[in-house]
Amino acid sequence: MEFFSNVGLDTLKPSLFELVSQEQLRDLLQPALKYVLSVFAQRYPRYLLRIVNKHEEFYALLMLVVERHYLTKHNASFAEHFYGLKRRRRPFIEPQRERAATGGVPAGEQLRTEDIHRSLMFLIGIPYVRAKAAEYYEDLGGGVSADIMNAATDIRQIRLLTDPTWRGFFRRAFKRAYPWLNGAFELWLFLFNVAYLFDKTPYHRPWLSWMGLDIRRLGIEDIRAAALKAAKSPSSSSNARGLLATLRHTLKSSPHLFLDSLRLLLPTAVFFVKFLEWWYSPASPARSLSTSPLGPAIPPPKMLPPHPRGIGFDRAAYGTCPICKESINNATALPSGYVFCYRCAFEHVEKDEHCPVTLLPAKVWQLRKVMV
Repeated sequence: MEFFSNVGLDTLKPSLFELVSQEQLRDLLQPALKYVLSVFAQRYPRYLLRIVNKHEEFYALLMLVVERHYLTKHNASFAEHFYGLKRRRRPFIEPQRERAATGGVPAGEQLRTEDIHRSLMFLIGIPYVRAKAAEYYEDLGGGVSADIMNAATDIRQIRLLTDPTWRGFFRRAFKRAYPWLNGAFELWLFLFNVAYLFDKTPYHRPWLSWMGLDIRRLGIEDIRAAALKAAKSPSSSSNARGLLATLRHTLKSSPHLFLDSLRLLLPTAVFFVKFLEWWYSPASPARSLSTSPLGPAIPPPKMLPPHPRGIGFDRAAYGTCPICKESINNATALPSGYVFCYRCAFEHVEKDEHCPVTLLPAKVWQLRKVMV
């Protein structure tokens, strides 16, 4: 741990562990908020369903307000401030002697308006673009191969990828290029992390070097400056004018107090959501030890016997399709409970509209993929 703590030469330089931890905290906020909104949207769909469907846009606007507040007031993003870090305008030469003589935080290290705007662009813009790109890639079928895509029930994805127009060409090119571009971007970030770990660069992210900013730990001077700023708030007085001024200041600062409280509320909410997700998961020890008040679970119904006029079915030939007599490829179940290859089941049901073994009526939309 001494190797990762960067203690000795520069005590205010954060370790790579701190920087990665604050990024992981920021990445956990969006899925946790989406999970909470999805749960409440089931009870109040009229008010929350549109927000859940446009969650990336809603989260970007929400974090725009939160991150702007923290960058303006604390010179740090929300996650950086939570870990006791800050952003500063990196000087060309570290003024150690000047700082020791004058004390306090140098005014040149404070973030300017353009620095805040650039930081917001990279804190919110890059995660939003990557989230939308990943969502579009999943809409195009993700990493599913062409054989499985042809056997899938979602015909829309097949039409999107076989469109002869320029839009179809763009979709196919994007689907091929996205894994390589995303992998190259992750490798780029990893190389910067390695260079930062071995003190080859003072920036763990490339855009910080473009903006001329670096991330530092909060020092004693930063804590003193925050305490002096808090002490300048108007104190309560016994007369009516003092009470009115205090009330006006309280109403004016209430949004800022709420945003500052997110430093403790949001991580607590993330922990609580993760705890509920574990508690209600099937693998939870609490659920495995608890018994249902309705009694034991109802067993599944028995499989229907083969019809005399249906095709032969060998119960000993496990994993073999009854139609093509080969190993089941892309297993699909019919309402009768029998499993076939998807192509075999689809072609037979589309033509004859019944199960080939039991002759039970079936439709194409009743086919169910079996995840094995």
